[in-house]
Amino acid sequence: MSDPTSDDPGRGAETTPGPTLPTSVALWVIAASSTVVGGWALAAPRSFYDDFPGAGRVWVAVDGPFNEHLVRDVGALNLALAFVAGLALITRHHLVARAAGGAALVYGVPHLLYHLLNLGPFDAGDAVAMIVSLALAVAAGVAALAGSFSGDAVRPTASSPPGPPG
Repeated sequence: MSDPTSDDPGRGAETTPGPTLPTSVALWVIAASSTVVGGWALAAPRSFYDDFPGAGRVWVAVDGPFNEHLVRDVGALNLALAFVAGLALITRHHLVARAAGGAALVYGVPHLLYHLLNLGPFDAGDAVAMIVSLALAVAAGVAALAGSFSGDAVRPTASSPPGPPG
C-alpha cells in the first residue's frame, strides 16, 4: 500500500508492478529516438540541419533555410519528450506512461501529416524511410497512451477515497 501523504500520482492506491513488455518497448522507442534527435539538434544545430538523419542522407536542409533558433527548439522539445518517457520507465506509473504517449502523439501526428503532404524534395527511398520512421513514432505514442499494465492499472485500497459510482 502506498503512503497516502506522498506526492506519488497513485496516492492512496496500490499500484501494479508496471507496464507490460509492449508498453515498455513503446516508451523506450519514444525515449531513445527523442534523446538522439533532441541531443543532436540542441548540441549541434547546424550539423542536425545539414546531416540529419545521417549516413549521407539529408531530410531537414531540403525543406527550408537554416534557423538555429527553431532547430534548437526542436532539440529541446524532443529532450522534454524523452524526459517524460524516461520518467515513465523509471516510475513505472501508468499515468506518466500515458502522458508520454499522449505527448508523443501531439508532436508525432502533425509531424507525420506534414511530411506525408510534402514529399516533393525527397527521393523514393528517403520518402519511404522518413514516413516509416515517423509512423513508428506515432505507433509508439499510441502504444504508450493505450498501453497495458500487469493487472489493473490502479487498485483502490481501504485508504483510497471512494470514486464515482461505476
